[in-house]
Amino acid sequence: MRRVFMVNFGVFLLFCFGFLSNSFGQDYDDSDVNSTTAVYIVTLRQAPTLHLFQQEAQVKRLKDISKHGDTSKFTRPKVQPRNISKSRYWRSRRSAIAQAHDSLLRNALKGEKYIKLYSFHYLINGFAVFVSSQQAEKLSKRTEVANIVLDFSVRTATTYTPQFMGLPKGAWVKEGGYESAGEGIVIGFIDTGIDPTHPSFNGTDTSQRQYPIPNHFTGVCEVTPDFPSGSCNRKLVGARHFAQSAITRGIFNSSEDYASPYDGDGHGTHTASIAAGNHGVSAVVSGHNFGSASGIAPRAHISVYKALYKSFGGFAADVVAAIDQAAQDGVDILSLSITPNRRPPGVATFFNPLDMAMLSAVKAGIFVVQAAGNTGPSPKSMSSFSPWIFTVGAATHDRVYSNSIILGNNVSIPGIGLALPTDAGKMYKMISALDALKNKSSVLEKDMYLCECQDYESFSKDLVRGNLLICSYSIRFVLGLSTIKQALAVAKNLTAKGVVFYMDPYVLGFQINPTPMDMPGIIIPSSEDSKVFLKYYNSTLVRDGTTKEIVRFGAVAAIAGGQNANFSNRAPKIMYYSARGPDPEDSLFNDADILKPNLVAPGNSIWGAWSSAATESTEFEGESFAMMSGTSMAAPHVAGVAALIKQKFRKFSPSAIASALSTTSVLFDNKGEAIMAQRAYANPDQTLSPATPFDMGNGFVNATAALDPGLIFDTSYEDYMSFLCGINGSSPAVFNYTGKNCMLRNATISGSDLNLPSITLSRLNNTRTVQRLLTNIAGNETYNVGLVTPFDVLMKVSPTQFSIASGETQLLSVILTAKKNSSLASFGGIKLFGKAGHVVYIPVSVTVKIALKQ
Repeated sequence: MRRVFMVNFGVFLLFCFGFLSNSFGQDYDDSDVNSTTAVYIVTLRQAPTLHLFQQEAQVKRLKDISKHGDTSKFTRPKVQPRNISKSRYWRSRRSAIAQAHDSLLRNALKGEKYIKLYSFHYLINGFAVFVSSQQAEKLSKRTEVANIVLDFSVRTATTYTPQFMGLPKGAWVKEGGYESAGEGIVIGFIDTGIDPTHPSFNGTDTSQRQYPIPNHFTGVCEVTPDFPSGSCNRKLVGARHFAQSAITRGIFNSSEDYASPYDGDGHGTHTASIAAGNHGVSAVVSGHNFGSASGIAPRAHISVYKALYKSFGGFAADVVAAIDQAAQDGVDILSLSITPNRRPPGVATFFNPLDMAMLSAVKAGIFVVQAAGNTGPSPKSMSSFSPWIFTVGAATHDRVYSNSIILGNNVSIPGIGLALPTDAGKMYKMISALDALKNKSSVLEKDMYLCECQDYESFSKDLVRGNLLICSYSIRFVLGLSTIKQALAVAKNLTAKGVVFYMDPYVLGFQINPTPMDMPGIIIPSSEDSKVFLKYYNSTLVRDGTTKEIVRFGAVAAIAGGQNANFSNRAPKIMYYSARGPDPEDSLFNDADILKPNLVAPGNSIWGAWSSAATESTEFEGESFAMMSGTSMAAPHVAGVAALIKQKFRKFSPSAIASALSTTSVLFDNKGEAIMAQRAYANPDQTLSPATPFDMGNGFVNATAALDPGLIFDTSYEDYMSFLCGINGSSPAVFNYTGKNCMLRNATISGSDLNLPSITLSRLNNTRTVQRLLTNIAGNETYNVGLVTPFDVLMKVSPTQFSIASGETQLLSVILTAKKNSSLASFGGIKLFGKAGHVVYIPVSVTVKIALKQ
């Protein structure tokens, strides 16, 4: 499972878009490239294919209007051209752009050696190239080149969660039942690939109904020895891999990483099944059936773009190439459970190849979901930055697999472990690994870690037989040097009745998720409870008065077992590892007037499909399902809900989908109380306090309400451009990435002026008026405005009541005034209560407040 803990040993990855290119300046010779050689992402000034298509469509529309008038039959051109890759014209244009890239490289680097990895043409016009720093300098001076940056690293950030989110009696019913939920929508996943043999991705669902063909999608499936012909079907409609950056660096291991879309890690298979896995697939682990699994949008189609790998992570150039290809293929939703490994440098965090690529994807009509990152709970730990990206944090759900051990002194200690119980009504003798060693003194000198029960040969079978073996859980388990599975194998070889793991006191800030055990067992995750356990064990040992050798083991216990779920937990709750706002605008930690995260969703202890070859989690190796935790698991939940929204509202823009998700969110847990947030790594449930918008954004995802939002907030690509141009000193960066000249804009706007379903002010200097434009997508309705004013702020909203017809818009003006000076963030909200039952929520966050001097 994906473990989240204080020291980050996570997978490191990188991004790129475009079609694969193996163009070489000359034959490549490793020895001839100097030590400063690296991969650079180069953006050119000429517009990419998508922008040219849209420009030509706009010209055609203007001609139609000129000839026929602006009648209803001449509607706005499609944002995303479907089936574009089938067009001979566009294939020739793609080829022409690639040839132009080759020509530029030949002319700029005459006679010098380089490797072009990718040509990007659809969302951006540019390429990834392996060159020296001196060659990069030459390229940067070319008039055709707008921007050149170094490749950078990123990292990876359901049997029950559909029920917890209310889908079976809510959102699925509105979509015609699970049998059609998400049908016709393609979700693209940029991740570690997929296991196409898994039943979660069969071309017929569990009712043996075949999937329809998504006619707007033009992607293909690679065919390789480990991803043979027939791997794809009407469910899994596309699969490619991108690894040129890693191959060029000489770090790609084809036997371990698979030079194909096949998933050798497990992460990609898991995330894809959460969003769109088939309904009703049995989740059997270690021989036990944990229920029937389903994706959030079980009839949605899946297309996989593998750009992340088990042994090295990934590189930005490869991920950008994957994004570009996904947009070209015609995906509707793009899900990224990955984040940059560091905060992007420069004038603002938004200006980096990844976010700029995703901006172009949004312009193409693709809704982009990204994990917030597992870097919480500190403020400003957010790893997803831009307002056009929908950022998802991780929360709990109410299902818990609890286990316990009952000691001979009637003390019960809680623990975890998806394990069998010991025989009912019977206590078993316990013996620690240390006391079961054949030759304690000589062996411990060689290996101080034998208490972790990893070596069968070191222990006395006669002592262990029929008893509970006690093992230490140390940092080596965290690092993968020791495993639960190996300890269980040792215990079986010694014919132990079961295993008890106590926590090494040096393992701090580490969450252990329930681990499958095919024999009675338990992990005591608390170091304090472990001390209580060991104190009892040691107090019952009887030793020889002279030799001090143990003559009797007196400790006994029974293990309750942990395979049965408990559904009484208070939830949701924001997990400590979920990255927090405020959204950092730059590397100097200045705050952006953008709310991040946008939303939270189930991300803790999530069952999902698992690759048959996955080795990312040794505990689930060889299993078909695994339980993982992280914002990586939360993001695909939202991607699945977005697919349901897109299925119902085919013409919704990405920002309209974001609005529907945001304004309908849940603010209270299943007990009717405020959602709480964990505030520390160590003993996180002892640090709970009410969650703020910087912890959970608008709140917890509400799939059913999102399908009937009433009012929406729409934001256009041009709005985002005006926002980017409004950042101080951003004009060069905007021009370099988009080719747009900020000087030609009549006006710019701040982040708080974007028409977002939230209001965020990093600095309130006396008084500020913020406006939001609402569009009614439901029937005629009258709304009343309710307020919760942020502390130390006076807030007025106008109008306080309004009636709005279907399809009409309403301008909402919000006046915020600082009552006194303060640098402590305060939070409030605006709720619009519709008489037809719609409720629209707008969180308000104000950080620095400067009051007018009297």
